[in-house]
Amino acid sequence: MSTRIGIVGMPNAGKSSLFNALTKAGAEAANYPFTTIEPNVAVVPVRDERLEQVAAVVGASEIVWDTIDFHDIAGLVAGAHSGEGLGNKFLANIRETHAIVHVVRAHHDDGVVHPEGRVDPLADIETIETELVLADLEQAERRMDRVARQARSGERAAVAEERWLREVIAELQAGRPARGVVVPEEAPGAARDLGSLTAKPVLFVANVDEGSDEVPTAVAEHAASHGARAVAISSRIEAELAELDDEDAAAMRGELGVSESGLARVVREAFTLLRLIAFFTAGEAKPAQSWHLRDGLTAWHAAGEIHTDIQKGFVRAEVIGWSELVDAGGYAAARDRGTLRIEGRDYTMSDGDVISVKFTP
Repeated sequence: MSTRIGIVGMPNAGKSSLFNALTKAGAEAANYPFTTIEPNVAVVPVRDERLEQVAAVVGASEIVWDTIDFHDIAGLVAGAHSGEGLGNKFLANIRETHAIVHVVRAHHDDGVVHPEGRVDPLADIETIETELVLADLEQAERRMDRVARQARSGERAAVAEERWLREVIAELQAGRPARGVVVPEEAPGAARDLGSLTAKPVLFVANVDEGSDEVPTAVAEHAASHGARAVAISSRIEAELAELDDEDAAAMRGELGVSESGLARVVREAFTLLRLIAFFTAGEAKPAQSWHLRDGLTAWHAAGEIHTDIQKGFVRAEVIGWSELVDAGGYAAARDRGTLRIEGRDYTMSDGDVISVKFTP
């Protein structure tokens, strides 16, 4: 399943400009609220220099990148949880994503209007988070009505879920996100059934002035206190760079002192939030391909990312770190060195592993 990231924020925070920079998809970015009505969705390849080196060493036929889906979701406003500004529809779009990129305006361009008439990143964050908390509270209370009836029968999972929901509701009523409440082992599907917005991991993207690369202190401190991450990007500069070819963009980044693209930074931080690692498959005259897997999972799980039939018929895996394969100059030399290992289904995958799964059809 593709990783889905929802880009949210106040109207005119720079969401669509960031989306354009990330995807070169040209989503409309006009200077008035609710420019984005349906969520723009773009499937973006996640490039990885490590796979390029692996592909060259093994003589792969082509490189196939894993992808990440960016959803540009229209601006939220105060009252969104009760339908203000088409809020119900937008909140439903956020529920379909795995993580949230929260774009916060921190630049001071007087030509871009702010719906509240001021630039205050922390106040904007609190507006959005309040709407998400209130939307979750309504959702949790509705879910509680149904689960409480089931719990009266004494069903173990329902009793556990009811207890968990009471804790979730208490946190939300206190204005805190639901992510801090641990899902009970007896009801592992409770989180999925609730579909909480505030349980999703969050990356704050501070849309800063040109020439700045520092996350504002208030944003950084808020992110740290909520277990989130934060990065600074000038959406305007990134959008302009996205219009250039790769060579000119690299030259301009050098002049600006920007070492990597906004896409690379946002993707890296988003994957860190989701605890995802990359692994690769590659063979001579075959495609070299990148995949992503939750950190801590095994070779058997990795096989399932490649194909369910491979997972079902898993026999063993040949595994090597990407740098060891490149350093050896190929699989044959790696075997001679003893760095190409045979691993079973319970082997815990590491970031950058190159894997070949042997299976029975």
